[in-house]
Amino acid sequence: MPVPTGRPYEEGPGGDAAGPDSGERDGGVRDVKSAARTLELLELLAARKNRPARLRELSEALGMPRSSCYALLRTLTKYDWVRTDPSGTLYGIGIRALLAGTSYLDTDPYVRIAKSALDTLGEHLDETFHLGRLSGGDVVYLVTRESSQYLRPRSRIGRRLPAYSAALGKALLAELDGAELKEQLPSELAPLTEHTITDHAALERDLMEIRACGYAVDREENTPGVRCFALPLRYSAPATDAISCSVPLARFTPARETDIVTALRRARDSIEHAAASIGFGI
Repeated sequence: MPVPTGRPYEEGPGGDAAGPDSGERDGGVRDVKSAARTLELLELLAARKNRPARLRELSEALGMPRSSCYALLRTLTKYDWVRTDPSGTLYGIGIRALLAGTSYLDTDPYVRIAKSALDTLGEHLDETFHLGRLSGGDVVYLVTRESSQYLRPRSRIGRRLPAYSAALGKALLAELDGAELKEQLPSELAPLTEHTITDHAALERDLMEIRACGYAVDREENTPGVRCFALPLRYSAPATDAISCSVPLARFTPARETDIVTALRRARDSIEHAAASIGFGI
């Protein structure tokens, strides 16, 4: 990509180049605006899923000059991070993004360990199990083991949900102290369903209950007709990963909850032990 015109680059701290395409951040670390814009563009396209976008939509959504946005799209298309339709006017996320994401999953030791444990849980209980990771204020699904009895229509690897709306996310939010927790929560808790907790005080009370009982419960807060249970995995401090089990309300009973939570606790012990034994403990 061409270097933006303007005043010449200057040497920053440690000999790094600094210039009009850079911005100072906390701790003296500089943002490179062209890199930031590239990432924002890719994330926007990824968030649109199967809805391709036109140049004007993208430039307006990002507050970017159309010429700059077009230059980025041309470069990303050349390297397969972005794809276009035959007319060259509609843009979507490209295959390189898939390859990068697959590499992330293939090389993460926690994913490998958790997948084995969730497969065992699925064979034993035949419910849907997940591994999720906290990313900013969202929880991202890294592993999904589907039930043979019930396929969740929105259950997939790479799915992001607001952490406050999912058992996986709430299990991890409950691990945080006041200041850390505040950083992870948006000012407004937008509802995903009519059952989503949208009041900060109510969410605080829910997190206190999670700390007391040791596991999180999602009561149709992101998917109608589904209850979900989750436990944090404490091979890091604070925990950033959690495992969960989703159950349709049509076959949910208190006895089933006991069986699920007991099985999740055993799986957590197995995962944490395996992580520590290969040197990936706290």
